[in-house]
Amino acid sequence: MSNTNPAPGGFGPPPQPPQQPAPGYGFPQQTGPGHGYPQGGPGYPAAPPVGYPQAPGYAMPAQPSNGMGTTGLVLGIIGVVCSVTFLLWFFGVILGILAIIFGAIGRGKATRGEATNKGAATAGLVCGIIATVILPLLGFLLFASIMGGLGAAS
Repeated sequence: MSNTNPAPGGFGPPPQPPQQPAPGYGFPQQTGPGHGYPQGGPGYPAAPPVGYPQAPGYAMPAQPSNGMGTTGLVLGIIGVVCSVTFLLWFFGVILGILAIIFGAIGRGKATRGEATNKGAATAGLVCGIIATVILPLLGFLLFASIMGGLGAAS
């Protein structure tokens, strides 16, 4: 079962001569009358004529606006990070307040059905509360305990 005419390198089937593609695939084709596509024809209107009403139920629904909840979440996360960093706690409180505002607005929109990200808005609201109230309170208590410990030691 040896091939008398092997491919270059001695492996595989022998090389085949290139085949010409069928007409219409890169080669010009002679067309006479009656061949090919029609050169012209009636156009179709893009919209129904003025006298006909629009079919109900085909209007595009309004896209939900998810910006408020997402903004609240981002500001809340940045506010928590700034509140943990004691040098930036003031910015954390400001960003936390903004996160509470945006999170509450985003939650209201999600409740009314105008947005689809109720979870992100709630998370922004919670992060804003943590950045505004809990972390500064913990920082104040830590500072007070350190100062109280230093006063009692002397």
